[in-house]
Amino acid sequence: MNIALRPTQDQISRWIEQYVPDKDLFFVTEMGLNRFRAFLDEVLVMPRQEFKNHAAYTQIQINNSYEIWNISTNNQFVIIAQPSWIMSLPSEFRDELFRLQIAARRGLIIPLSLITDVSMFPAEFIVEEQNKSYVILQRMMWQQLLYDCKVHTIEAYAQSWDNWKAIDAPEMLPASLRKYANSFPSESGANCLAATLYAISMNPEGQEWIIHEWIHPLTFIQSLSYANYSATTTEELQVGDVVVWVDEAGNIQHASYHIGDHLFFNKDGQTFFNPWKIIHLDELKTEWNIYQIRIYRKG
Repeated sequence: MNIALRPTQDQISRWIEQYVPDKDLFFVTEMGLNRFRAFLDEVLVMPRQEFKNHAAYTQIQINNSYEIWNISTNNQFVIIAQPSWIMSLPSEFRDELFRLQIAARRGLIIPLSLITDVSMFPAEFIVEEQNKSYVILQRMMWQQLLYDCKVHTIEAYAQSWDNWKAIDAPEMLPASLRKYANSFPSESGANCLAATLYAISMNPEGQEWIIHEWIHPLTFIQSLSYANYSATTTEELQVGDVVVWVDEAGNIQHASYHIGDHLFFNKDGQTFFNPWKIIHLDELKTEWNIYQIRIYRKG
């Protein structure tokens, strides 16, 4: 049976606190940077290569909020600014910088089509680009919004990441997974690989912390091996199988845990907008259909 999901009020409050980082980041090309040269005395300009290796800016919440993985590599520089800087720019330069962020595919940019009451937002942060309107979220503006506006914004945007629908937890679901199934995390970081490793744990109580981790592919494959899982050539699923989706180069793009009857304990992505939920194999195949399937089974 399909059910509706919804984060708790406490989770919504935690999301609101964390979603817009303390510092504003703007991603620009060298040509774009030159346009703002007269306004750079109060900011840091960091080359993108240094940015992606900088401990202060590789934190999971910064990565998720700004959706770093989506940002075009053509943007070789990052402007790092205090929250008040953006309002110190002349309006025409502020609008231009916002449009550059839309072009860069930066996060914290919300389509106005998701918002029911546009008047909740300051006009200075609403930009039209290619016949579409967006609200650009920045730290100072976010702090000044009414709480109800923040709730509406974050709920609307969260539902663009996930449809808030799932399959009711079946009776066969282990108690350790039932605790998390069809619920949202309060913090960023937990991803599909962490959910899958926790699902195969032989000691769920002692290893519960793993479900909250941001697991990377090499760690995941090594952990499967330690748990006596190995790749199998069969296409028939068994309870306890781990299904992995890989690209043409063999890089892992997703993983999920089969609980039986083609139902999976699953998490898409590492944001707190991505719930742990029960879904059917058909939905997984539709979502990840451009990738190849590999099945891992416990020996």
